[in-house]
Amino acid sequence: MQSDVDMVPGEFASSQQPSLESALQTTLVAGFERIGIGLHSGEEARVRVLPASPSSGRFFVRTDLPNQPEIPAKIDYLGQTVLSTELHKNSACVRTVEHLLAALAGMGIDNACIEIDGPEVPLLDGSAHLWVDAIAQAGVETLSVPRPEIHLTEPLFVQKEDAFISALPAPSLRLTYGIDFDLPAIGNQWYSWSPVSNGSNNPNRNSFATEIAPARTFGLAHQIDWLREQGLIKGGSLENALVCGVEGWVNPPLRFSNEPVRHKILDLVGDLSLLGFFPAVHVVAYKASHHLHTQLTRLLAQRFACC
Repeated sequence: MQSDVDMVPGEFASSQQPSLESALQTTLVAGFERIGIGLHSGEEARVRVLPASPSSGRFFVRTDLPNQPEIPAKIDYLGQTVLSTELHKNSACVRTVEHLLAALAGMGIDNACIEIDGPEVPLLDGSAHLWVDAIAQAGVETLSVPRPEIHLTEPLFVQKEDAFISALPAPSLRLTYGIDFDLPAIGNQWYSWSPVSNGSNNPNRNSFATEIAPARTFGLAHQIDWLREQGLIKGGSLENALVCGVEGWVNPPLRFSNEPVRHKILDLVGDLSLLGFFPAVHVVAYKASHHLHTQLTRLLAQRFACC
């Protein structure tokens, strides 16, 4: 699909794009740190992302809790999925993990230790590009341990009313997403993304760093008061989320003309990363949610017996 980027070319380009198609596992060369506010809790947290050993996967460490419990970023440790994805193990949990996990997985990082001193990953600017930039600056180390190479042989399907998500057998990873809102500024949008270049002469055309990571989370103006009454989006602001109303976007400009649907693909990458790897599969989603994303991820995990 032809890119329709509206931002300055190269504004979010990273200096390094590890291949998602590599046969070998990776980790970071060096660690990095970021501090920010959680979308729902409104609490500040410090995150340190560090190299990890082969086959250890991506996992969180709650450094603020006694004995610093580890929480694997795997589907078996899924918690609630209300407007974010949460992981938990015993009494320890960490919320809104999807953007950071999408950045790590989308940039090809298989193994990483994520130390965090609070209950929620910072939202930063509402996208994954600040995480992606930090990963590129830290560097990527290729390990000698192979990644699993698994192909889906039969379709999988999850549906709730008119929303659905499916996984289809495919030669390589592809994600296709559709959204549909009554608000004219959003409307019906579809986007399809694959990390495979398919012979493109533009090296950034299929780059996660430039095509998906910069897309910010978005909300609807008429829902904000109700969400806050429910104890959600305490840390949300016009600096870390796009807001859309009946008259259009409250805080333009957009980074892409179809930034909302690209952000849904970002969320999907983060939720699918709970498999621990990306299988060769074409995922097609329409009006889906973190709940449907993770239901499909669980079905895939059961099919591959990987978790």
